Amino acid sequence: MTHSIDSLLTEHHLARLAWICAQSAGAFLKDQRPREIEIDTKSSGSDLVSEMDRGAEALIVDLITSARPDDSILGEEGADRTGSSGVRWIIDPLDGTVNYLFGIPLWGVSVAVEVDGEVQVGVISIPETHKSYLGIAGIGAFCITGDSIEKLQVRESKDLSKALLSTGFGYSATRRRLQAEVLTEVLPKVADVRRSGCAVVDLCWLASGLFDAYYETGLNPWDYAAGALIVDLAGGQVAAPIDGDLGKLLVASSPGIFTEFSQMLRSVGAHEVLLKESQVL
Repeated sequence: MTHSIDSLLTEHHLARLAWICAQSAGAFLKDQRPREIEIDTKSSGSDLVSEMDRGAEALIVDLITSARPDDSILGEEGADRTGSSGVRWIIDPLDGTVNYLFGIPLWGVSVAVEVDGEVQVGVISIPETHKSYLGIAGIGAFCITGDSIEKLQVRESKDLSKALLSTGFGYSATRRRLQAEVLTEVLPKVADVRRSGCAVVDLCWLASGLFDAYYETGLNPWDYAAGALIVDLAGGQVAAPIDGDLGKLLVASSPGIFTEFSQMLRSVGAHEVLLKESQVL
């Protein structure tokens, strides 16, 4: 079946609003980015959060509450609203903040829609690449560039030793050191590893067949809710962190290597990074 972005958004009202939110925030971040951004910090000196990040979240929240005042909202920058509709919006207004601040084009806006506890819609906008990614449960995952729409399909990977992986690091020096130690064990077991600096880019590129697998520790729901749905709908396999899971390890890959990949990560201690960090701190 041939799809167009107009038909998809006309038929699915939640997807349409998610699309509007992601595109509006992406345009705001791209067009209004000042030459010099006033920066404050979160958990460490390297975790840079700009006024643009908070402004993008406020824009998205306003769009959602104006259209759907009874919905719940969970946002990275503090939006936490409990509604009564059974619909929850999970938003990351700016993923890849450091890339954004340093002028690296790999950053994005992520908007997911959860209905009765299940993510049904995911939209990710990567403004500097002029690409957006859309996932609708029961329909599929798509990459949209202008008026062009392409259905996504993960690569058919069978051999972990030939796989191209992506991963990300946290912000604290201790966590980075522990993640780097894990990576030194992972590298000899795969073809190579890349790091984009943006979880939503990693997940979209996995769904597009550019990567074979992706893992990262310490992610929160807003980091992966939309991207995990897109990977799943593109034929990938995803194991997201479970509530209360101290490991907070996200694992995603082509289905042909998923079991081997997951077992390998566990064997090198990827799931123990946050526990070890807490013991050091």
